[in-house]
Amino acid sequence: MNSILASQVGAVRDFNRFYTRIVGALDEGLVRTRFSLTDARVIYELAQRPATEVPQLRRELALDPGYLSRILSRFAADGLVERSQSPTDARRQVVTLTEPGRAAYALLNERTETEIGSLLARLSDTDRDRLVSAMCTVREVLGEAVPPRAYLLRPIRPGDLGWVVHRHGARYAEEYGWDVSFEALVARIVAEYAEGRDPRREDAWIAELDGRPVGCVFCVRRDDEVAQLRLLLVEPEARGLGIGSRLVEECLRFARRAGYREIMLWTNDVLADARRIYEKAGFELREQAPHHSFGRDLVEQTWWRKL
Repeated sequence: MNSILASQVGAVRDFNRFYTRIVGALDEGLVRTRFSLTDARVIYELAQRPATEVPQLRRELALDPGYLSRILSRFAADGLVERSQSPTDARRQVVTLTEPGRAAYALLNERTETEIGSLLARLSDTDRDRLVSAMCTVREVLGEAVPPRAYLLRPIRPGDLGWVVHRHGARYAEEYGWDVSFEALVARIVAEYAEGRDPRREDAWIAELDGRPVGCVFCVRRDDEVAQLRLLLVEPEARGLGIGSRLVEECLRFARRAGYREIMLWTNDVLADARRIYEKAGFELREQAPHHSFGRDLVEQTWWRKL
């Protein structure tokens, strides 16, 4: 083992010791119950469905068959589970949580959420976002596909405007090869919004997934009658969840409440995914023309919609 790998192995082991201590995994009973960490994981998996075949449970938990059998025998003796034959294969055993078993799950779940909530409550919004993002990264790097969670739309808060500029610059450079002049344009738009925003007629939103920003949109005043949708962005890992359409809907809803009669947007024809979102939302292409911007030959488009 070379010195770099040895150092990395040591860092992972140090983190494991730290994290197991923080979450109480080494305590005799998890979250002040009589159940070990492994017991709690078995109960959690059984609670996710009405009945579970033992081979499926063993695969999901990657447990030794003999070890799992002893846990289930103990649970059965305590009245937490019932065991029966599978209706599709008599050679397989099915395990079901009893009412006392589900009560045990409810207690474990409530106490775990309370303890984790207390841990997170001590952190700032930024640090919570960093923590959740880092945990998702660990799962992704080690090969587990992380199921997408429900996303959240929220108002802009301090620190978000820098993220908007940074992600537009990085994303459009990577996907379309646009140069730094585009990032400069986004920075000017964001600065104008921050310095001169009329809260009654202008607003912006961030979409969050797993506690981190993955999208944004701005609704700004073009004139007394017309609003402008600007800076719609959805990160690649968050696409396909309907976030882009939801951001546009929020922008349209706000524009109606603010009293605008129409809303428009400026884009370029290479942004095919965004164009489909605009068409779905009822926007119609009114003008287009070739131009050279951001280091590329492009076709600019102006889309409009009545409110």
